[in-house]
Amino acid sequence: MPRTIRITRSHKLATAVLVAAGSVTAITATGGQSDAQPAAAKDSIAAEKVAGVSAAKEAAAKKAAQETAAKKAADAAAAKKAVADREAAAKKAVADRKAAAKKAAEKARSEKQAANRSTERKAVTAPKQYKNNLDGWIRESLDIMKKKNIPGSYEGLHRNIMRESSGNPNAVNDWDINALNGIPSKGLLQVIQPTFDAYHVKGTPKKLTDPVANITAAANYAADKYGSIDNVDSAY
Repeated sequence: MPRTIRITRSHKLATAVLVAAGSVTAITATGGQSDAQPAAAKDSIAAEKVAGVSAAKEAAAKKAAQETAAKKAADAAAAKKAVADREAAAKKAVADRKAAAKKAAEKARSEKQAANRSTERKAVTAPKQYKNNLDGWIRESLDIMKKKNIPGSYEGLHRNIMRESSGNPNAVNDWDINALNGIPSKGLLQVIQPTFDAYHVKGTPKKLTDPVANITAAANYAADKYGSIDNVDSAY
């Protein structure tokens, strides 16, 4: 026959405790799941923050790298420009020196040409100076003879002068036939007045005893009669 179990007050209390404990356990378990969800959300937010910080750092690093690269490029361009500027300045300085030297040379050449022209003008306008002696008289006569196409040389004139008057422009022959006829020979080349008047060279004084006038007139006469004063070796 089955055994009859008798439930006492103590059994009831124990059962109630067990039930209550189970409920608490269930409630505790359910509460734990609810608490886990906010923790995961917090972890996600934290991860997002970390990712954002990393992205910001990466962007900042990238920007810094770009700025550094840009600065290096700018520095390189500035350095290149500085080199180009120095080279251009050096070339300009050389060109300026060459231009200045050329200008100075042109100025010197122009001044020299002007001085030469001035000297030439003076030479043309200023009369040539001759010494007031036999050498000067002969040389002046030769220049006049050259302009008038009258032949004769220094040697021919000098030789005949020394024979005729010994170089005395005031020498007078008072003994020959001309002197007896009242027209004595006078001057360096002993010319009589009619011959002087006939062969006088324009531009010289019209005075028989003037040294240059006497020489050129005598040379003009000798050229007409003998071809040149150089051909005369005796009285003529």
